Amino acid sequence: MAKTVMTTSELQSLVGQQVGVSRWFEVSQARIDAFADCTEDRQFIHVDPEAAQATPFGGTIAHGFLTLSLASAMSYDAVAPLEGAVMGINYGFDRLRFLAPVRAGSRVRGRFRLLSAEDRGAGRWLLKHEITVEIEGDNKPALIAEWLGMQVMAG
Repeated sequence: MAKTVMTTSELQSLVGQQVGVSRWFEVSQARIDAFADCTEDRQFIHVDPEAAQATPFGGTIAHGFLTLSLASAMSYDAVAPLEGAVMGINYGFDRLRFLAPVRAGSRVRGRFRLLSAEDRGAGRWLLKHEITVEIEGDNKPALIAEWLGMQVMAG
């Protein structure tokens, strides 16, 4: 978990720098199946190990959106909270690419780099982070995204 609190005055000095790395998250078949049930995306490459074995993946893989959804938990681990913020709001993505499949049983983690920090006034800060989701033991990341988050300050 991110240990320190970041002040708004520190933000500009952190632009362009890596601000944290999360712990590893296991992407088990049970997690993939639960995501399939929740989203009603039960394509065989995700939920049928026998059929998926005959694909170029050699087994089941996580949904890209499952891997992406872990970014929230990863950010809690890796990115220091902004001092005085009462909530963070997912503001969207400027760029998102799925680069490599996450095979069932793999572990992934997020590496965060602050790309920009804009004072939007009225106690709002728009932060853009590059997140690279790494797959343990793989040279190619699962995904790279530019993620926007609005931090809302107390007051």
